Amino acid sequence: MSTNNNQDHDVPKDHPRYESLKYRHDIIEGMKKLIVAEAGLIAHGRGECFDYMLGEKTSEIAKKAIKAAVALLFLAKNPIISVNGNTAALCPRKLVELSKITNAPLEINLFYRKKGRIEAIKKVLENAGAEKILGIDETTMVEIEEISSNRRNVDPNGIKIADVVFVPLEDGDRTEALKKIGKKIIAVDLNPISRTSLWADVTIVDNIVRTLPEMIKIATKLKNTKEKALKNIIETFDNKSNIQASLDAIIQYIKKQKEDAFKILKD
Repeated sequence: MSTNNNQDHDVPKDHPRYESLKYRHDIIEGMKKLIVAEAGLIAHGRGECFDYMLGEKTSEIAKKAIKAAVALLFLAKNPIISVNGNTAALCPRKLVELSKITNAPLEINLFYRKKGRIEAIKKVLENAGAEKILGIDETTMVEIEEISSNRRNVDPNGIKIADVVFVPLEDGDRTEALKKIGKKIIAVDLNPISRTSLWADVTIVDNIVRTLPEMIKIATKLKNTKEKALKNIIETFDNKSNIQASLDAIIQYIKKQKEDAFKILKD
């Protein structure tokens, strides 16, 4: 989705918050076009807070999780990439690119099913190059009984039969439910102690706008990797340690910011 809107033109490129403000405007424009639910603006703002505490950069910890996530997608028999409004508004082209390189179909799955949203998201994905999108035909959808929200309605050829589900910008209820019925979950969540993060098999504590390009980069390198080597990547990855390291990184960053702030105040 283009960020060349009138609001974006008001933000100077040398502004220290330029990138953050640019994506913020993408979310706002996405809401105007029905791609993003109103609640998605709140979720994005919450994420910005955690991203600030991560230094707004992809850590080496996150890169290790990304590598494990890519390996898991390549090892899957039926991988699927679940798409919600915020992800579609922020990085549709990267979603399509990742889908193609990992052979993991895109499925639209929404918590808020406002009339016109699925069609709006379908359109933005198609404009980004998607050729096949699941989760758009309401008449063929099936339910996952373990999920009580609207997300229980899934495509019979997508999430329903998937063994690995990539859920960027996820809600904890669905992650927990999908785990309980035997699916492996890859999550992107800036909050390392959310239910999504804690329940996932691989938790990438990072901003989705940085995660997807990094996933594509690593997927390109691992595409022809043998199964044994991919399995080794997964076996040597521990999500509990990953989450702990991510929390430690946040703590260290805040401590450093505190020290820097006190120096300024002192001066």
